[in-house]
Amino acid sequence: MAETSGSTPAPAPPPSDAEREDTLDRMLTRLALADDAKLQPLLASILPYSISSLASPSPSVRKMVMEILTHINKRVKHRPEIGLPLLELWNIYNKVDASSMVRNFCVVYIEMSFERLPKEDKENMAPELLINIANIPLQHQGIILRIVLKVIGDCHSSQVHENIVAKYRANGVSKDGEVFLEFCLHTILYQAPPSGVGCPAGLSIAQADRVTGKQPLKGDILMTRKLGILNLIDTMQLSPELVYPLFLVAASDSQEPVAKKGEELLKRKAAGANLDDSVLIKRLFMLFNGSTGVENIAVESRIAPGSTTLRVRLMSVFSRSITAANAFPSTLQCIFGCIYGSGTTSRLKQLGMEFTVWVFKHAVIDQLKLMGPVILSGILRSLDGSSATEAGSVGRDVKTFAYQAIGLLASRMPNLFKDKVDMAVRLFTALKSEEQPLRLTIQETVASLATAYKGAPAVVLDNLEGLLLENSLAEQSEVRFCAVRWATTLFDLQHCPSRYICMLGAADTKMDIREMALEGLCLTKDDGQTSGQKIDLRYPDLREMLNYICSQQPKLLDSSEHVDGKLLFSSKTSVAMIRFLMKCFEADCRMCSSDMETESTDIFNSPAVTMCVLLENAMSFEGSTELHATASKSLVEIGSHLPKLVASRYAGRVDWLKNLLGHIDSDTREAASRLLGIACSALSSSASSTILSELVALLSGSKILRFENHHGLLCAIGYITAECMKNPPSISEELFQSTVGVLVNVVESESAILASAGMEALGHIGLRCSLPILCRNSIAAGVITILHERLSKLLSGTDIKAIQKIIISLGHISVNEISFPHLKSSLDLIFSLSRSKVEDVLFAAGEALSFIWGGVPVTADTILRSNYSSLSGSTNYLTAEMPLPIVTGSWKSNCDEESHVMTQDMIIKKLFDDLLFSSRKDDRCAGTVWLVSLIMYCGHHPKIQQLLPEVQEAFSHLLGDQNDLTQDLASQGMSIVYELGDPSMKEELVHALVSTLTGSGKRKRAIKLMEDSEVFQEGAIGESLNGGKLSTYKELCSMANEMGQPDLIYKFMDLANYQASLNSKRGAAFGFSKIAKHAGDALQPHLRSLIPRLVRYQYDPDKNVQDAMGHIWKSIVADPRRTIDEYFDLIMDDLLAQSGSRLWRSREASCLALADIIQGRKYSQVSKHLRSIWTAAFRAMDDIKETVRNSGDSLCRAVSSLTIRLCDVSLTAVSDASETMNVVLPFLLTEGIVSKVSNVQKASIGIVMKLAKGAGAALRPHLPDLVCCMLECLSSLEDQRLNYVELHAANVGLQTEKLESLRIAVAKDSPMWETLDICLKVVDTHALDPLVPRLAQLVRSGVGLNTRVGVASFIMLLIQKVTADIKPFTSMLSKLLFHAVREEKSAAAKRTFASACAVTLKFASPSLSQKLIEDTAALHLGERNAQISGAVLLKAYMNLAADVLSGYHAIVIPVIFLSRFEDDKDINALYEELWEDNSSSERVTLQLYLAEIVSLICDCISSSSWACKRKSAKAIKKLSDILGESLSAYYQNLLECLLKELPGRFWEGKDVILYAVASLCSSCHDAMSAKDPAIPNIVLDAISAACTKKIKSYREAAFSCLQQVIRAFRKAEFFNSTFPMLFDVCRQAGVSNKVNASLLKSADGTGQDESEAVSVSLDKVLDCVTSCIHIALLQDILNQRESIIEVFSSSLSHGYGWPVKMSAFSSIKELCLKFCSVSDDASGCSHDATSLIHELLHSVAPKIVECIQTIKIAQVHTAASECLLEMSKLYRDFPLTHRTDIKFKDEITHLCQVEKSEQAKSLLMKSIAILEDVGRDPEEPDRSCQ
Repeated sequence: MAETSGSTPAPAPPPSDAEREDTLDRMLTRLALADDAKLQPLLASILPYSISSLASPSPSVRKMVMEILTHINKRVKHRPEIGLPLLELWNIYNKVDASSMVRNFCVVYIEMSFERLPKEDKENMAPELLINIANIPLQHQGIILRIVLKVIGDCHSSQVHENIVAKYRANGVSKDGEVFLEFCLHTILYQAPPSGVGCPAGLSIAQADRVTGKQPLKGDILMTRKLGILNLIDTMQLSPELVYPLFLVAASDSQEPVAKKGEELLKRKAAGANLDDSVLIKRLFMLFNGSTGVENIAVESRIAPGSTTLRVRLMSVFSRSITAANAFPSTLQCIFGCIYGSGTTSRLKQLGMEFTVWVFKHAVIDQLKLMGPVILSGILRSLDGSSATEAGSVGRDVKTFAYQAIGLLASRMPNLFKDKVDMAVRLFTALKSEEQPLRLTIQETVASLATAYKGAPAVVLDNLEGLLLENSLAEQSEVRFCAVRWATTLFDLQHCPSRYICMLGAADTKMDIREMALEGLCLTKDDGQTSGQKIDLRYPDLREMLNYICSQQPKLLDSSEHVDGKLLFSSKTSVAMIRFLMKCFEADCRMCSSDMETESTDIFNSPAVTMCVLLENAMSFEGSTELHATASKSLVEIGSHLPKLVASRYAGRVDWLKNLLGHIDSDTREAASRLLGIACSALSSSASSTILSELVALLSGSKILRFENHHGLLCAIGYITAECMKNPPSISEELFQSTVGVLVNVVESESAILASAGMEALGHIGLRCSLPILCRNSIAAGVITILHERLSKLLSGTDIKAIQKIIISLGHISVNEISFPHLKSSLDLIFSLSRSKVEDVLFAAGEALSFIWGGVPVTADTILRSNYSSLSGSTNYLTAEMPLPIVTGSWKSNCDEESHVMTQDMIIKKLFDDLLFSSRKDDRCAGTVWLVSLIMYCGHHPKIQQLLPEVQEAFSHLLGDQNDLTQDLASQGMSIVYELGDPSMKEELVHALVSTLTGSGKRKRAIKLMEDSEVFQEGAIGESLNGGKLSTYKELCSMANEMGQPDLIYKFMDLANYQASLNSKRGAAFGFSKIAKHAGDALQPHLRSLIPRLVRYQYDPDKNVQDAMGHIWKSIVADPRRTIDEYFDLIMDDLLAQSGSRLWRSREASCLALADIIQGRKYSQVSKHLRSIWTAAFRAMDDIKETVRNSGDSLCRAVSSLTIRLCDVSLTAVSDASETMNVVLPFLLTEGIVSKVSNVQKASIGIVMKLAKGAGAALRPHLPDLVCCMLECLSSLEDQRLNYVELHAANVGLQTEKLESLRIAVAKDSPMWETLDICLKVVDTHALDPLVPRLAQLVRSGVGLNTRVGVASFIMLLIQKVTADIKPFTSMLSKLLFHAVREEKSAAAKRTFASACAVTLKFASPSLSQKLIEDTAALHLGERNAQISGAVLLKAYMNLAADVLSGYHAIVIPVIFLSRFEDDKDINALYEELWEDNSSSERVTLQLYLAEIVSLICDCISSSSWACKRKSAKAIKKLSDILGESLSAYYQNLLECLLKELPGRFWEGKDVILYAVASLCSSCHDAMSAKDPAIPNIVLDAISAACTKKIKSYREAAFSCLQQVIRAFRKAEFFNSTFPMLFDVCRQAGVSNKVNASLLKSADGTGQDESEAVSVSLDKVLDCVTSCIHIALLQDILNQRESIIEVFSSSLSHGYGWPVKMSAFSSIKELCLKFCSVSDDASGCSHDATSLIHELLHSVAPKIVECIQTIKIAQVHTAASECLLEMSKLYRDFPLTHRTDIKFKDEITHLCQVEKSEQAKSLLMKSIAILEDVGRDPEEPDRSCQ
């Protein structure tokens, strides 16, 4: 009973021990008496109570409990089907006050009961056991965890159900979850250990026992348990760091399925684990090391290291974790475990060394100081002991990583090595002894170790010197490489021993060693480097270097060695040695403050003497030609600095030098000639004359000389004569003239090469004095006059070097020439080369003109006593920086001043009048080269100074020349003019150049075009019509005339002028780049206009223009970034303006420049230009020229990157990001995405998506525009081919709906949809106000399948995102979406709109919800699309708004039920599916909503639509069939509606009304009869009227309905009212049958079909007859006996098919049964009855027999036999007064014999038996019917 709310029942006192003992005793008795079948329910109460009683301290109670438990154990031990009360035991265990004994026993029986649970209960219960498991004793933990894991293995080894996963997941991150995961890890680690092994790898003995319960697990059980664990952990969604060890262990398992699963999960679930997580790394190190190194731990708790397979995997993990590299001391234990561990393998050693490399690379220095020395000692010990024990690739790998580790340690802890040389010795020794594959690694290690020895103590470095010297000569190339590497790395350039090693390395066979050695000697750089660079290098003192070399090779100073003795060093070593020593010599010379020759004693004690000895040894016969050339030129170089030393040393060795004149190397011959000339300066006049005479005699003698000797003699004669003619001359005039004459003869008679050598000798003589007048053919003439014709021929030859020498010699000869005719002759020869296309020839001519002009910056001594070659050779105009004009060191010639002035005037006239402004580019090029040469070498000459304005104008004009050389030299000439000019000229020049660069320069001097004037370079504008070239003015005119467009020549010239302007800019740039270095502040006013154009020109398509502008940029801009920042707006304005230029070059350059300049900019810098940049990018991407389009793509990528960064709130301030978004996003949406250019579209969509990703809240103001644009793009950017395919899908057999689904799937995988997803993430309540109306507009007006599906999907997702915030908009959205569903033709779009409408419904107000659902329900009355829309909407409501729809089932269910009966199969299927979803029990659902259904049916059947009438009638029939009498309360309305529809005209499907009436009457006949007895008659009359209709199908339905109505109401009076009509129908059918008798006689199939057509409905009529007989009174039947017999006889005639006969048999049987039931009643045995039976037997029965004979259908035979049997029984049992003989008895007997159907045969035999029985005893008394 319920207590009052104010009282609380007092707790019952606990039972006493006596009471408890008594209770336990009774329980034991009940247990003993209980059968096994009743034991389980008994245990449910006894077992929990017994175990709870153990809490009692009473021994007797505990004893009784133990007896009970013992009894239970015995009973259930072998009966696993007997369950135990698990839940009760678990509750007892979890009680807070439960004693330990109670819990111990609970755990035992929990374990026992769990095994007896069904599988499903185990699955559900196992997760519950894990709750609070962290707080129970360890022993109990193990038992329960084993229970859980056994369930996991048994139930989850293949899959885990989601509901089970949810339970496990609840414990995932708690302490209980940690305990569970740890046990899972131990289980996966467990492997059944072999006998004799203490515990499995990775576990302790205690852990292994905890996993197994001290019973080893078998292989299959263990495998399923591990697979179950992996499947469960996979679904628990734990962090990668938690599951990583578990999966890693599983992947290392010995069982393949477990390993495979673990590997898969490791890649799929744990790939993102943070390997630098300290907790994770600690767990992994425990798996690897076990409890090694942990002190004071029990034996059974010591954890063994993991298995070898697991440790290998762990090592690969450690080598990717920086935390692992710093986990001291675990790191140390791991490394030593790999290298020296007891169970280590070669693979582990290899990985250990690899991990060591990782540790040395990534460990912090504090950790490394602790570990480094220990690990290093271990590595060295490993290397010492590995040679014999390990081999193969793994052993090599171990050593490889060991050496790499040493190298890394050396780079990070050099202090470990620098104090001792031991490691260097070890590594160099290893480099010699180890096999080839290892040497590369050791080589890298040695290279790393070199840095460790930098700054080592002097003793160590001294030891290293010897080590390196020794190894530099080793056999192995790797050793030599390292020795040279160390020499260049450890020691500086002034260190002599290391440079000596480099000298030895320069001769190495390996190229890399040679190059390194030369680099160590600084001999790899270009010889033409500037002196400033040389000063930066500090070479060793020459004396020290020579002393060290001599100490290494003492024979070098051995006085007994002759110069032709054995070469002491190899040729390549000697070359390098000499080159380096000469650099030391030059450095010493520069450092000397006074002339080295000031004291004669110092000269001969200087190191130059030793240097000469070394060079003389290098000239040994064994030396190479390169060595001889280098050594001899070095002697000349020493002679140029110490002429007295060299002259005195070689004055006595003239013969040795004369021998060298025939050397095969021309440079050696040249140097020997120079040395002879120097040596003659120390000889007496007679000795010099003697030497010269001997040489001249050899040259003019009749003996044929080798070319080398011939050339050497010519050179020597020139240098010696020049030296002898030095003031005062030391040879006689006669010897001088004869010598010159011999040389002239050589020029006239010898080959071009020797002739050029002769001219060169004459030039050298001319440098000292003017050449004498020679007599030829009694005519005195100058040398040039005599040789003019010969020289002209030589200069027109093809030997370029010879021509160069001749031209330069003309300049040398003219230096001291006093005769103007002679000078003019030289000039004519030089000017004749103005058309030469060889640049070297032109430069040589320029040099010659400089010598003729006078004031060149060299002296005769420089040319004759040094290795000087030529001015043009010393100064490279094109590849080196142009030096400033040299003004020092020039000498004054002795030539006549007047002739000198005339010569200069002639040069000026030729240059300015003929060459510089010529119409021929060759002339302009020559003039430019010569003019530059003049101002370069003679620029400070007064006459040149006066000509500077004209020179400047000429160079300005030539800046636009087509010839690159002309243009380059003109620009360089401008820079020279700038240096030479005064301030006003400098200012004017800067202004002119800036004007040219900016396009505002003045018009250039006009040049008259000749026919052969070249306007374009050949091939620049293609070819002529006939394939000829098209470049000169004449060819262009001809082309224009041939095309009939003479004015075309002006367009050609305009094009040429444009090309010239480009060239002018390029040329001006080259000149400007040189001027800018010196212009300084003069440029500042021009920078605003200059900088923007310079930036653009650096990206010009022409590489030459780029280079030229780059030179200017480097010259005037010291800090490019700062300059661009300063002029950023000006640059941007210029580039944006030029990006729309009509010139493609400007457009391309502007886009490329913009792409580069905007990178990394801040919003404040680019804000004003951002929209214009995007406009320029899109315009360029649609350019007509491909290169401009490419540059546009580059700009688009750059501005995209910039925009994304500026809009990313993580990288930019929120305000700036918002402003950027305000600028860019509207532009992209309105200009980019809607563009007709595909590239612009794609780029716009991509950038919009990326902007959305990073914009965050800054995206919200733009959501309406962005969302609508993306939705529209889903269709507009779709591949139009998909539309085409869908239009023609039906023609090729494709389903339109599948295609639509494909299109939608593709659209949802597009960037547009991804952007929409991003938009959804940033939507908030404030964003809905502008967004929802735009979406509504898109619902109304959106076109395209993807757009309409997209907007519906977006609305649905939006509502799900904002939930209740959408309520203010639900009215508008619901109306729009409802209308969209109705109007939509696409099935996919209709479903999506319906889903959106359903989601809206969830948040609509009740009134709105009701209206929406009512409107949806009303759609079932509409046309086909409306009905489908209604079904789709209802389906969506049920799926997405079921809670709302549940309140309106009274509206919805009737509609669904009624619409199930639509004729359209699609509609029918939709509503049928809805019905199945909503009705768990069809009968219950119909009863629940019957009133609403009936009302709807009545309304619908009254509709004017025949379809509505049909489906209503079908619904009524279905209701009647299912509900039966339950429909009685509503039959009146339904019947009334149905009967109203029966009269009137026929319409298609009206027969369903009849079937509905029949079903309703069958179901509710009792209620109808009880309510109104007249109703049956009314129904019968209506049905009877329908039977008279002429429509065959309708009539058949009426007869079927009539049969059901008659049987339903069972009214006897129906017979009299119905049978006459049925008889008339049968009689009419019989008449028709007789008319067609002729057809029946024929055997063809047509007649038979027609007869069947006549009688096709007679079977239904006969069925009605059968029903009438069934309900009729006997007397009424007797009154109609004749008609009945006629019906039977007629229907059994030949004219009807077998179905009619089957119906007739049924009627006859029904009649027999009717009379059989009254045969015992004497009153029924009237005369009429007797007559009827007699007629049946004698008139009808024979026809039945005939049917058996004529029809061959077994079914007919059986039915006919049954009919005969019933007739026989009636004949036998009916009390007849007179029985006649049965005439067809014999026929039946025959039929029985031939009958094949066993059933029919049996029936016939019974009939025969009855008939025979009746025939034997006619007086036998009556029997009851059987």
